[in-house]
Amino acid sequence: MTNSIAEIDHAGTIFVIGSNTTAAHPVISHRMRRAAQNGATLIVANPKEIDLVKAADYFIQIKPGSDTALLMGMCRYIVENDLHDKKFIAKNTENFDVFEKSLEEFTPEFVEEITGVPWEQIALVARTYATKKPASIFYAMGITQHSHGTDNVMAVANLAMLTGSVGKPSTGVNPLRGQNNVQGACDLGGLPNVYPGYQRVDDKNNQEKFEKAWGVELSSEVGLTHTEIFDAILEGEIKSLYMVGENPVLTEANAKHARKALEKLDFLVSQEIFLSESGAYADVVLPAASFAEKEGSFTNTERRVQRVRQVIPPRGDSKPDWWITAQIAQAMGEDGFDFQSPDEIMAEINRVTPIYEGITYQRIEEKGLQWPCKDKKDPGTKYLHKGKFSRGKGKFMPLEYKPSAEIADKTYPLILTTDRSLYQFHTTMTRKVKGLEELESEELIKLHPIDAEQFGVEDGQWVEISSRRGTIKARAQVTDICRPGMVSMTFHFVEAPTNEITNPALDPIAKIPETKVSAVKITPVPE
Repeated sequence: MTNSIAEIDHAGTIFVIGSNTTAAHPVISHRMRRAAQNGATLIVANPKEIDLVKAADYFIQIKPGSDTALLMGMCRYIVENDLHDKKFIAKNTENFDVFEKSLEEFTPEFVEEITGVPWEQIALVARTYATKKPASIFYAMGITQHSHGTDNVMAVANLAMLTGSVGKPSTGVNPLRGQNNVQGACDLGGLPNVYPGYQRVDDKNNQEKFEKAWGVELSSEVGLTHTEIFDAILEGEIKSLYMVGENPVLTEANAKHARKALEKLDFLVSQEIFLSESGAYADVVLPAASFAEKEGSFTNTERRVQRVRQVIPPRGDSKPDWWITAQIAQAMGEDGFDFQSPDEIMAEINRVTPIYEGITYQRIEEKGLQWPCKDKKDPGTKYLHKGKFSRGKGKFMPLEYKPSAEIADKTYPLILTTDRSLYQFHTTMTRKVKGLEELESEELIKLHPIDAEQFGVEDGQWVEISSRRGTIKARAQVTDICRPGMVSMTFHFVEAPTNEITNPALDPIAKIPETKVSAVKITPVPE
């Protein structure tokens, strides 16, 4: 997030797109509801009528995969009606003329057709976002998990810059992270193209810096993304895999592909707090400690580094992740992993990661700090890009509409989008909790009454859901929260592994699969 969670309280407009915030981020959604009650205008854009819509002033129920058209259409209306922040654009941005020309494609008629939303409604929310300030945008995987997800994110940034709604309190472009330490994992090198602190691996100066710090020779080649790893296994390029906290058998798009890859590996290690469905394929399972059994830190969605303190001793043979990894490295002859505690690791992070340099255990004993935090006196950064963008000037990106890799046709007439549940979290973890299982214990496929009637489906009936990748079964829930022509499922249940049928088509830049748009058909299962 460019801004902080507490800033939601003072926003004039809150624009939520591609996020089931109530289910996936209930604490943040509570802030949004409260802000709306106190006068903020809440706009929700989503293919499904999520629970947050109950608190919204405006609900834009777009077709799946039409986010870029919606956002660029809003930009066009703002420019044509002279609502853009000309002073901010002139001082802080570049490439506006090229961007403005690209808006010509997004005529009211075109945007209406692509999104399925009347232009008058789009114009109304565009005017609101541009005029009722400060205005903030929040998004999640409903924006990124597309074959054109990078374009979606750029369109969000275009809209924020166009109205000067970035680099100021209660504004910004705010992606909501999917798990408690996803932000921290990215910050500290859990990406294939960067060292800790987003220092690129293909930069010679960075390479030399980390070679000196770690005492090893490093490659300047960008590594493989999550999805590309499984392709490389099947192509014989990867023989062994060390898997930490991942369950691709349920979470990977076209999960059968991931299963085949795990079966082909010569050697697989799974490091987990529970034996997952993917861990069952492992040659070695390393029992990891849960958050309550270890010391350390997590970095949350607002870039806040917070202490994690051990509450109970590790159960059975489980050990903290850092200890397991360090022991393996030492057994392989690497002396640089002789850490005795997490605070020693944090001290190294301080030395090699500029955005974390001032974040020590002593300083976050009582309250976390937000990066960038450049020295021991720096109070941290409440919001990013104050005064100027980190790259100097923000760059407007000209965009064109790109359809999803799959569209509905006669064979597969419905579009499946994946969603989250309030009661189950990802895969293995929450299925162990009896109370949560009582609240939600099976997968449901949600579909509109019009589609239910067309395909002969009754509420509560079992149906087969088929795509070009395979077939699964789930119980139907007939509801008007879905648009006609689309169906919705979560991916939490091994009994109905939704990601076996989702589309693995990748965004060419971010290499993220298009799990939000998959063409499917449904067939009632006879009792």
